[in-house]
Amino acid sequence: MSYFTTERRMDQMLAQESTRRQARGEAFVMATVVRTMAATSAKPGAKALVDAEGTIVVGFLGGGCVRGAVGRAARDAIRQGQPQLLSIRPEELLQAEGVAAGDERDGVKFARNGCPSKGALDIFIEPVLPKDRLIICGAGPVAQALAALAERFDFERIVCVKDTPPESLPVVDHVEIGFDDGPHWQGAPFVVVATQGAGDALALARALDSGARHIAFVGSRRKFANLSEKLMAQGIAPEALARVQAPAGVDIHAITPDEIALSILADLIRLRREGAR
Repeated sequence: MSYFTTERRMDQMLAQESTRRQARGEAFVMATVVRTMAATSAKPGAKALVDAEGTIVVGFLGGGCVRGAVGRAARDAIRQGQPQLLSIRPEELLQAEGVAAGDERDGVKFARNGCPSKGALDIFIEPVLPKDRLIICGAGPVAQALAALAERFDFERIVCVKDTPPESLPVVDHVEIGFDDGPHWQGAPFVVVATQGAGDALALARALDSGARHIAFVGSRRKFANLSEKLMAQGIAPEALARVQAPAGVDIHAITPDEIALSILADLIRLRREGAR
């Protein structure tokens, strides 16, 4: 079997495993050797898929001295949501350059290669993170506009409706009937309640119970105040209701459903970027 055949097969295996993990919503890292010096078992262009625990699942980057450093860098990259450039070098080379294992300089993180070969290699660590899950409660004009617009900004869109969804509903990732504890609520960071009279209290109560990082309510302050009184009478704590942003979105004096959806999406992107930093 030729080198190129083996390389193509490895690329196929990496692509298949990447597709499977993205479909399951799992975070992982694609690691690529970009430069080597002296004797190394992996050469430039070598790739590997590393899971969230730091284990190489598919591919090859080198021996045990490399795998430990790559695993640590992969876990850091996933936690921070940012790519990294990892430089693995023998102790003598680190000392000659005035750096130590664990140091970071000009965007490069250094690690020690303790293998007898004394080789050095630079590896680009690229995290592949699942889409941020956005739960949209409702199927009215604002909910539909938000579902359509959010597709362009890499959100996983789950629409929850009280009854059978209308035929006009945009194509989304998932649709759930009712506001019960569906499978997609767990781990969702963003919930927008845009029921607009079709199950407001049920949807908001479910949103408050979900543990979402951000909950927004589409409606006036007066409407939310009246709804809050009803929910507090049902036992929901005032502190929980205080977490809800009402009205939803950035204040851009929005009037139309599309404008309201834009204001909500702008707020979600701001929150997502703040989380990444």
